[in-house]
Amino acid sequence: MGALSVAIGSEAAGVRSYTATSSQGLLYMAEAVYNASGLNLPIVMTLGNRAIGAPINIWNDHTDAMSVRDAGWLMLFAETNQEAVDLHIQAFKIAEATKSPVMVCVDGFILTHAYERVDIPSQEEVDDYLPPYEPEISLDTKHPQAIGTMVPPEYFTEVRYLAHKRQIDSLGVIECAGKGFKEKFGRESGGLIHKYNTENADTIIVTMGSVAGTIKDVIDELNEKGGKYGVLSIVSYRPFPNEAVKEALRSAKNIIVVEKAFAVGIGGILSQEIELLMKDSNCEIKSVIAGLGGRAITKPMLTEYFLNNAKERTTFLGLKEDIIREEYKPLNCGKCK
Repeated sequence: MGALSVAIGSEAAGVRSYTATSSQGLLYMAEAVYNASGLNLPIVMTLGNRAIGAPINIWNDHTDAMSVRDAGWLMLFAETNQEAVDLHIQAFKIAEATKSPVMVCVDGFILTHAYERVDIPSQEEVDDYLPPYEPEISLDTKHPQAIGTMVPPEYFTEVRYLAHKRQIDSLGVIECAGKGFKEKFGRESGGLIHKYNTENADTIIVTMGSVAGTIKDVIDELNEKGGKYGVLSIVSYRPFPNEAVKEALRSAKNIIVVEKAFAVGIGGILSQEIELLMKDSNCEIKSVIAGLGGRAITKPMLTEYFLNNAKERTTFLGLKEDIIREEYKPLNCGKCK
């Protein structure tokens, strides 16, 4: 709460501001997360994606990011450490162009605690890409003004609608920032989505974050044996790039969504968005919940699933059935027969 509140204060005073958090730290600052977006402050924040307890778990999944997916922040997911570097540079440009805070999601431990050779642009190169900051809001004691004052019911719907419209309009800004970055630095590490062998694929795997790399290795091996698999990696989760995703999945016969979080009592979160988007298509959509709490997602596990394509709509990859049988006790209210 305190870390983001400091960033809110400095940003409101006209200073380019950044902070970082993860897991329970994000939950502690939930109120400030909504405040930052509600005040249209272009803060950039790293979210080192980790599980949320209890029980205590410090390893990677996307539960923390999903808990604030509707808070009004733009959310970008990095696949590699190089992408993490590049997306942070782009994030400031995107945030300041859209007057919206940006959350760069980086998989905990898998990326945040890994050593990998990356190219870090010089300060001069970044300055050339990112223009000097000219804040739209800059609090000044010599010219007092109020921000974030109370909004009555007569106007609150308009406030929320404008937040929604601002997000939708941000799609073009995110895409433009990615293209500009590629022209400047020669790397395609931004934009809305990343496509891999999707053009002629019968089965397309949709995912976010670092697991995309493992999935690409798996489908390369399957395609060498005659398979027709592709990977669609979502970079911009918020705003969600509906048209770009729909076009990328247009020719797919099967869609498998591999995701590191789910809504308890409902199922996969990303898969629900894909199902809604593709509701008029004839393709079959399956949800694979994997990697919760840092559980390893191995190539053999993915290969087995892709080849056999389980019948269940939702599969918990690598679920230890013996533990479930031992621990689960069927519910009985005392009156049910």
